[in-house]
Amino acid sequence: MKHYSVVITLIQRMESFGISPDVYTLSVLINCYCHLNRVDFGFSIIATILKLGYQPTRTTLNTLVKGLCLQGNISEAVSLVEEMENKGYQPDAVTCGTIVNGLCKIGQTGVAIRLLRKLEKGNFEQNVVLYSTVIDSLCKDKLVTEASNLLSEMTSKGIQPNIVTYNSLVQGLCNIGRWREATTLLNEMGQRKVMPDIQTFNILVDTLCKEGMLIEAKKVFDVMIQRDIDPSIVTYNSLIDGYFLQNKINEAVKTFNMMVEKGCSPDVFSYTILINGYCKNKKIDEAMRIFHEMSNKGVIPNVVTYTTLIDGFFKVERPQAALELFHKMQACGQHPNPLTYAILLDGFCKNRQIAEAMALFREMEEKKLDHNIVFYNILIDGFCNVGELTTAREIFSGLLAKGLQPNVRTYNIMIKGFCRNELVDEAGELLEEMDSNGCSPNHHTYNTLIQGLLQHGETSKAVKYLKMMVDKGFSANATTAAMFIDLLLSNQLNWVDFSFVS
Repeated sequence: MKHYSVVITLIQRMESFGISPDVYTLSVLINCYCHLNRVDFGFSIIATILKLGYQPTRTTLNTLVKGLCLQGNISEAVSLVEEMENKGYQPDAVTCGTIVNGLCKIGQTGVAIRLLRKLEKGNFEQNVVLYSTVIDSLCKDKLVTEASNLLSEMTSKGIQPNIVTYNSLVQGLCNIGRWREATTLLNEMGQRKVMPDIQTFNILVDTLCKEGMLIEAKKVFDVMIQRDIDPSIVTYNSLIDGYFLQNKINEAVKTFNMMVEKGCSPDVFSYTILINGYCKNKKIDEAMRIFHEMSNKGVIPNVVTYTTLIDGFFKVERPQAALELFHKMQACGQHPNPLTYAILLDGFCKNRQIAEAMALFREMEEKKLDHNIVFYNILIDGFCNVGELTTAREIFSGLLAKGLQPNVRTYNIMIKGFCRNELVDEAGELLEEMDSNGCSPNHHTYNTLIQGLLQHGETSKAVKYLKMMVDKGFSANATTAAMFIDLLLSNQLNWVDFSFVS
């Protein structure tokens, strides 16, 4: 039940009644201290065990190994295992599994694999848990091919993969867009008599929804029901979100209602998905209805819920309502996160309320909130859009002094601002400076500058930058291409000028 402090108190009371704890009781006490991040207290109990005339068991020492791993002290855990071996304690599957799991959790998957190989050479019995742990870690590192190879290796040794092994691989394949291979893996599971569980189906439904393959996702959903596997709230949430991603509002609402009818109570994520779907479709009144409904049902909105609604109000040009909700959010004990502030800042700028944006920015400075380049990009873009280029330039010029490096988006915003204000020469100079400042221009940079040059009649310079862009492997976007075609058709440009475009 994880009531570790209560257990410690009970053991202390035992001693006060004259009941001497045995090595099993003291091992339980060590386990409690380890889970309370007090491994040092756990080690002190070893002295008590010896003082009472007992010897620590392998379980006792395994508990300490696990405690060190929980704290991330893997090197100390390995040292303890070596000490165990020196004192005649043969490490077992639990010992090795604990170390392998600890290594994987701190991202040392390579070391975990080397330990697996060492165990193999020492004729140590390897099991499905050891392999599954490493396979899961490889998948999380997006090394899915290596994970698949390890699956083949374990099966060749006669170690049968279980549902945990397959779920890790299915998730790994889906995370990198190789969902077709994931479905092949399902067939392999069937051949090995490993039946997919709720997690397997949830992974597939979520992936197919994100890929926009709603028909296929619904088929998987139906298969779950046919196999008497009740869809969980995770399944329903994935489907609802998938429908909203495709702007299928009616289907999303039907799925939400079906979830309620089936006795699966919506959680904060379910409601937030609905709110987000309505906000994206600028149905702010419907979004607010859901917001009030969730509150009435006792589901407490979280920071994501509030941030989504704030963004929704800005989308329908109701900045005052967004600000009021921001204040309500704080009054309800929900602390804004960086995304909340970014949305507020961007919303004020897009609604041309620069004074409010600056007031918020100063508030963020007073609260010493983390200021990254994203916030400055929003602010610079806001000033450029309202024609206050001097202020935008000042903020841009002061970035390095604040310890911030402009990124490609920062440069693109400034170049667009210069072009909009007929300062195309300065825009060109800024592009030329980018490489020397350690920030390479991208296709947006070139397209923005070229369009600006064409709009201001600088055709030869536009062609020069077009050639430069093509040489770097970038392509003209639809707007740039259309502008050049118009010039060619009106005989203001010669087709020969474009001989460099293959």
